Amino acid sequence: MNGFNAFASLFYRQVKRWASSRSRLISTIIQPLLWLVFLGLGFGGVFNPDNINTSALGINATVMPVPVNVTGIVSRYFNMVFGGIDYVTFMVSGMVAMTAFMGSFIAGISVIWDKQFGFLKETLVTPAPRSVVIAGRIFGDAFVNTLQSAIIITLALLFTNNIRITGIPISLLYVFIMAVGFTGLGTAISLKFSSMEGFQMIINIITMPLMFMSGVFYPVKSMPTWMQYVAMFNPLTYAVHASRYWLTGADVGFDYMNPLVDIVVLSIISVVLLVVAMRMFERATIED
Repeated sequence: MNGFNAFASLFYRQVKRWASSRSRLISTIIQPLLWLVFLGLGFGGVFNPDNINTSALGINATVMPVPVNVTGIVSRYFNMVFGGIDYVTFMVSGMVAMTAFMGSFIAGISVIWDKQFGFLKETLVTPAPRSVVIAGRIFGDAFVNTLQSAIIITLALLFTNNIRITGIPISLLYVFIMAVGFTGLGTAISLKFSSMEGFQMIINIITMPLMFMSGVFYPVKSMPTWMQYVAMFNPLTYAVHASRYWLTGADVGFDYMNPLVDIVVLSIISVVLLVVAMRMFERATIED
């Protein structure tokens, strides 16, 4: 088997495996829907200026020396904070990157499954270069995670009218580049584990802080200073900024961030993490 055939075979296997798994397909749709309904719509009401009861706050604009449009002031403030879009659109556009991010690490579970059922040993003894074999697997899983993000964008159209259709392909390109890197990281970590429980515990420790310090749920500039420093070194921050920028036009991030910076950072990190995964797979033994 030459390198190209090995790459294509592993790529195809990961895509077909996802497409034939009903539980993964359903969970791909249900889990983001739960976030959208219970968190997005819930906080969307909190950040909606129309829901502010000024009389309950003791503010009576009609008796003030100068007429004041309190609702208008609050509306402009929220527009400034969320980049000119409502909170539901803000959150949905960030969840596009978050969905691929979470799926990238979950892909490592299939590596452990393959260890337990012996498939990983077969790939270790194939005549094709190991680095090509694991690259095909990583790119296949990254493609699957990008498809899941595309499903989220489709669902987002049910919740908001502020998604730019023309920005969808390029936003998915950023998501795919990020997914390659994080799938490589998840694969590299999974090569050191033989139990699902241990792997999932480590993954939760890594993914939860990165997810909450990426700007998915709130702007990075509204975070405490120490969290902002962490967010600057968090690759997911750049994927969230880019996907939100191309999908909605909102530029919500640090002052130095723009689409060019985002793709450069994501590309460098993804290449580094992919190489790490390839090197670790080359050193793996059938006893691992």
